[in-house]
Amino acid sequence: MNFNDKHLLIVGASSGIGLATATLLSGLGAHLHTASRHLSPELAALNTNHFAYDATQPVGTAFDHLPETLHGVVYCPGSIKLRPFERIPAEDFQADFDLNVLGAVRVLQATMRRLKKAEGGASVVLFSTVAADTGMSFHASIATAKAAVEGLTRALAAEYAASNVRVNCIAPSLTNTPLAAALLSTPEKAEAGAKRHPLQRIGQPEDLAYTASFLLSNHSSFVTGQVLAVDGGMGKLK
Repeated sequence: MNFNDKHLLIVGASSGIGLATATLLSGLGAHLHTASRHLSPELAALNTNHFAYDATQPVGTAFDHLPETLHGVVYCPGSIKLRPFERIPAEDFQADFDLNVLGAVRVLQATMRRLKKAEGGASVVLFSTVAADTGMSFHASIATAKAAVEGLTRALAAEYAASNVRVNCIAPSLTNTPLAAALLSTPEKAEAGAKRHPLQRIGQPEDLAYTASFLLSNHSSFVTGQVLAVDGGMGKLK
C-alpha cells in the first residue's frame, strides 16, 4: 500500500490503536495530521503535523489549519467502563455517548468538506466493539454507545456514497492497549482474556492498525457501510 499522495487525519493518536495506526501509516509515506489531548513521546517521534484537541469539546477553530483536501479520517477515542447495569449512573451513559458518538460527529462535520474534495475518493474509519453485536455482561454503557457508532457508520456511508466518501467501522474485541490495562493487569487476567477468543490470544494494536490502513487505502475502494469484526472470532464462533 502506498499513501505518498494522501493526507490523513487520526484523532486519538497518542497511544493504543491510534498510535499503532499512525506508526504504520507514517512508515507507508502518508502525510499525517494527528490530534489528541496530549502529545506522547512515541507520537512526537513520528514527526506528524500534531495539534491538541479534546474530542469531548467543540471543534471551534482546531481544524482550520488542515489542508483543503483530506483523503481519510480515523476516529480512535474510546472508553471502557465495565460495571453492573444498576450501578451505572445516567451521567456515565452520557459520557460514553459523548466521547464515542458525538465526538465522531463533531470531527466528521468539521472535516467532511475536505473529504469530499479528495480526487478518487476518501475514507472514514470509526471504531465499535464486539460487545455492540454480541451481548456481554457489564458492557451496557459502552455497547450502547458503540451500537450508535455502527448506526452512524451505515447512515453516513449511504449519505456520502455519491460523493465517493466511504465510511466503515472496525469492531475489535479485547485489545492490548492502555485503555484495557486494568483488564490485563495480571498474567491470570491476560490468560483468561486470551482463552475467551477462538484464536486463543488477545488482540494487538497492530491488528487493528493493519485493518484501518486497508480501509484507508485504494485496495478497499469498493467497501463502504461495513462493520469489520477484528475480534479473534469471539463474535461469531464458539
